[in-house]
Amino acid sequence: MQKCTKIIAACIPILSILWALQLPLLLEIEVARTQFLAVLLGTGCTLVYLTRKKGNKPLQYFFALISFGTFAWIGWEYQRFQMDFPYLTTEMQILGFLSLLIIADTIRQTTGWILLSVVGVFFLYSLFGHLIPSPLTGTESSLSEIAVYLTFDPNALLGTPISVVATIVIVFIFFGKLLVRTGCGEFFIDLAMASMGKRRGSAAKTSIVGSAMFGSISGSAVSNVVTTGVMTIPLMKRSGYTGVQAGAVEAIASTGGQLMPPIMGAAAFLMAQTLEIPYSEVVVASLLPALLYYISVFIQVDLIAARDNITSSDVEVKSVKEVLFEGWHFILPFVVLLYSMFAHNTSAELAALYGSVAVIILGSLRSYQGHKLTAKSLCTSFPDTGYTVMELMMIVAGAGLVIGLLNISSGGFALTLSLVQLGESSLAILLLISAFVCIVLGMGMPTTGVYVLLAALVAPALVEAGIPALAAHMFILYFGMMSMITPPIALAAFAAATITEDEPMKTGVEAMKLGWLAYFVPLLFIFTPALLMDADTIDIILTFIIIVAAVHFISVAMVGYFAKRLKASARLILVLIGVITMAPQSLVNLGYLPSIMAIVLGVMFLSWLAYSQKNHINTQNT
Repeated sequence: MQKCTKIIAACIPILSILWALQLPLLLEIEVARTQFLAVLLGTGCTLVYLTRKKGNKPLQYFFALISFGTFAWIGWEYQRFQMDFPYLTTEMQILGFLSLLIIADTIRQTTGWILLSVVGVFFLYSLFGHLIPSPLTGTESSLSEIAVYLTFDPNALLGTPISVVATIVIVFIFFGKLLVRTGCGEFFIDLAMASMGKRRGSAAKTSIVGSAMFGSISGSAVSNVVTTGVMTIPLMKRSGYTGVQAGAVEAIASTGGQLMPPIMGAAAFLMAQTLEIPYSEVVVASLLPALLYYISVFIQVDLIAARDNITSSDVEVKSVKEVLFEGWHFILPFVVLLYSMFAHNTSAELAALYGSVAVIILGSLRSYQGHKLTAKSLCTSFPDTGYTVMELMMIVAGAGLVIGLLNISSGGFALTLSLVQLGESSLAILLLISAFVCIVLGMGMPTTGVYVLLAALVAPALVEAGIPALAAHMFILYFGMMSMITPPIALAAFAAATITEDEPMKTGVEAMKLGWLAYFVPLLFIFTPALLMDADTIDIILTFIIIVAAVHFISVAMVGYFAKRLKASARLILVLIGVITMAPQSLVNLGYLPSIMAIVLGVMFLSWLAYSQKNHINTQNT
């Protein structure tokens, strides 16, 4: 049975790759996208039951068979069901109820009760929303109508979320699995350690750089934590960082991996599909915010190392030249990927396939630290990909249900209208409420599921309020992502705490302090288009330099150290200078003058702090 389970798991990426290669079109076989999605989703549900460790095995096999049979039948007869859609036939009702029960149970098994509870709330709203007072009054629908609509309408269960994962994300995850199999993860960690050398706090800096690079091939915060954290967290603790600090650094660095181009989290692909823009545009828009995010964390861990006298790690490392000489071949697949997307405007899934071919060729010819792609490891990458995306498929299936429920109940329109009315009175209040909703909905849920919900609930209101669509979606993505480090349910921070064996809540709070920029910079998306590369080159460069300066001032204040420990008054002054420095030009109407003046003032203040500390040391020595 284990071999059978592996074959089923391998079928998931194989089906996605064949669809990306447009095999049905080449063979002149008419297969609708929804038919393909139904079969793939059924395969994923089957895998969930077959991989369940506890419970009655014969019963699980029965549920697995029912799952695949239900969705395979939906896929096979989908064209006929579309013709019968208005009639709510008994067959469609039975299949609808069966599919909803299967999806609900597989969501519960893979992600727990939080996402299922969210789906349940919207399901109840679709049933009883017509009884809720205005402006949140919904449309009345029967249970049978809801079940049939959610199952057979292409804007619900078999809609955009599962479509993006099935056609794009799975191929990228396969690409990442191939890279890991060939030793790319070790290459990134070695390169990070080599580049940080023997600088102060090098262990934490290695975690930041390594997690940023590894995140570009994993796109998952928790996966990033458990993969790189087992190497970097012990290094940080040995060098002098506390367990809470080490866990927080790893959590914040790994969370940012979802924003690090070129391979971001699945939410980025969903954003591109939702906005109907090429994925390459999302990559370009994400670059500067991601760099600022890591610059902020890097500055803070450096200052913490200086404040607490944390030296470099005690591990012997190779030079950057040695690491690159041994692993230069890992760079080429990324070159192929980016060249395909940007130079030839190739679709994201085909670019990932080209990159995968490059990995297979180079990985089979060259090895890194004993890692070489063999026929066995290549074959193993297929089921590994299937097991990895199994949970993600259930998450986006749940998100598809929520979107469908909002459509049939008109709940999305009602909520958007309410938020827009609020935004008419105050855009600031709308943004703050939206940020709060993003973080609350994100607690305990993976970023992908959070983004899909927020894209349906919050983003339309922001767009209706006059905010550019890309800025609105980047806003909700950032705040949704920060739920990974925001207590009381901070999945990335808690995963890091299991490695440090320290208190999860304290780790989450410390991660929030280190990641302060991610709570603030989304507001800049709204008022500073240059941050998303939507401006002239000069404006983009000046904006980036100005915000880097502001980030440095506020980071110094957050750590409370610059040449010496700072008093509360000095930290407050630096925060004020930083806020003025990064104040959007569109709000102050004075161009770059206030920012430049604030930078000059900030540099003078820091110079004075350093000078006064130097004089104090000289006085003590004499």
